[in-house]
Amino acid sequence: MTDDSGGAVDTEAATEPRAWGRWFGRPGRSLTRRLIWLASAWIVLALVLTGWALTNQYQETALRRLGNVLADTIDEVVLASNAQTDGTLAVSEVKDDRTLRALSGKYWAVAEPGPDGRLRILVRSPSLAGESLTIPDELPDRLAGARGAVISYNDPDGLRPGGEGPLGVPLRVAASMKQLPGRDAPVVFLAGIDRSNIDRDTQQFATFTWTALLILGLGLVIAVFLQVQIGLRPLYALRNEIADVRKGRAARIARSYPLEIQPLAEQVNRLLDHNQETVERQRTHVGNLAHALKTPLSVMLAEAGSAKGPLPDMVRRQTEVMKAQVDHHLRRARAAARAQMLGEITPIEPVLDEMAVMLERVFEDKGVVIDWRAPEDLAFRGERQDLQELLGNLLENACKWAKRRVRVSAGATGLGQMVVVVEDDGPGLPEEQREAALLRGARMDETTPGSGLGLSIVVELTRAYGGRISLADSELGGLRAVLELPSAEC
Repeated sequence: MTDDSGGAVDTEAATEPRAWGRWFGRPGRSLTRRLIWLASAWIVLALVLTGWALTNQYQETALRRLGNVLADTIDEVVLASNAQTDGTLAVSEVKDDRTLRALSGKYWAVAEPGPDGRLRILVRSPSLAGESLTIPDELPDRLAGARGAVISYNDPDGLRPGGEGPLGVPLRVAASMKQLPGRDAPVVFLAGIDRSNIDRDTQQFATFTWTALLILGLGLVIAVFLQVQIGLRPLYALRNEIADVRKGRAARIARSYPLEIQPLAEQVNRLLDHNQETVERQRTHVGNLAHALKTPLSVMLAEAGSAKGPLPDMVRRQTEVMKAQVDHHLRRARAAARAQMLGEITPIEPVLDEMAVMLERVFEDKGVVIDWRAPEDLAFRGERQDLQELLGNLLENACKWAKRRVRVSAGATGLGQMVVVVEDDGPGLPEEQREAALLRGARMDETTPGSGLGLSIVVELTRAYGGRISLADSELGGLRAVLELPSAEC
């Protein structure tokens, strides 16, 4: 595999981080939750394996001890066994008292392989009381390959004479094949012992172990949860500080953080400083350009204003157009620069009150009344000058076309957004002309004074702040302008 430049790409090195990244860095998932779940899963897996291993080890150790006891019993029976001249086998008294009491829980037996390969009991302990130890069908073959070693196995059903035993207790059975002097055929010695106590102790050990591991696991999961929460708390605090900067409640990150996170906070502050410096440079350039252009235009207007004739008239008209265009683009550049700044907030209520009072005086001859409403805590995330430009153009346009009434309402829509609705009771605007009305320099009525740049300025400023504007019919009978802008908390 090659990259765009033709070089080889290590697919394993590229794939492994992606695999981890898909789990740890997938958008929309909580890192805290993923870390807790991952740590909890490993803890549960480790504790389950530990509990299983400890229980099995305890049981194997207990059964090994039983096997040693049974091996001693087999050795004792082997020493007490004698081959008779008639081919029979005699076993003298074994000193273990438990093998002398009927169904005492400890047994022994001597068997030999029959013609069919199955073991046939020759002698049994008094404790068997006529019963028989369970002999698996594969036991003779296993003993033949064991070369005299002791083989142990579990008998879950206990003693059973042809089917079911009277005790029904599980046994641990050991068997060994020996060659006795005076006998041609080998002899199999079996010894069995009640293992119900071992099973009960194993069950108690397992219960205690799993309970202890469960408590330990819960403690570890809680510890992991607390550790992750406490460990990520500085990141949450940094996130909240960055949100405050974005919402305009702070200009910089002021808190001190642990050594691992402090460099990130410093880099964010440097980025904010760089952004501020960039915006200030843009403002300076825009101001210089405004002065550089407006002065020659003013001179041209002054020179053309003192002369008569078609040429001076044309110069005056074109100069006015150039001046309007320069003002428009300079205003747009300043708005774009200001929209990039963080930390600026402007309350809506004072600006609306100021605009309403001023425009009611301007349109006093028409008797226009501006009815406005806005929450006291509603604020625009941007500069006051831009908000005045936005609301001033919309309200002035509404007052121009209104008969007597203009209504303004503002409110928050959630998700960091606010909406301002401006309505009038004028003639309104046909739907097919609304899109054209938002274009730069568009005028729907040439008899109404103005350059036609008002709504286009609103559109440019709104887009610079990431908002939008739309036109619709108003309940008052005229036009309804809906302005969506970023909001901030006062």
